[in-house]
Amino acid sequence: MVTLHAVIERAEHNFGAYVEEIDGVGGIGDTLDEVKKDLEEGLVVLKEVCIEDGYPVPEELQGEYEIVFRMDTRSFLKMYCKIFTKSALERMTGINQKQLWHYANGLSTPRPATVAKIEKALHQLGEELLSLEL
Repeated sequence: MVTLHAVIERAEHNFGAYVEEIDGVGGIGDTLDEVKKDLEEGLVVLKEVCIEDGYPVPEELQGEYEIVFRMDTRSFLKMYCKIFTKSALERMTGINQKQLWHYANGLSTPRPATVAKIEKALHQLGEELLSLEL
């Protein structure tokens, strides 16, 4: 099974996504679910059109594939800024609020180790929440 990597980015009024391995395939939507669905449908349409028109189907789409969705750090911080305050993220990650603000506003780009630190803190929070019943 082939793994395709899709990047979701937040635009001013919607979301956009593209597949890193296949040029020209993208999706848009007002919500994360919509952009994911649009991208998945785009891959199906691309495969169908290639077959119908006699063009080679991209190698990545010839067998089974799964899509791993990833959001860039800036889009994530902007999207969830009303849920995760900079103060809360600082407590969770140990990353200074001012630095988080710089990442959210595109003034600097976090190093891969910093992105991993943010992701780890979010996953730990998710695991804690999943282990609770109310």
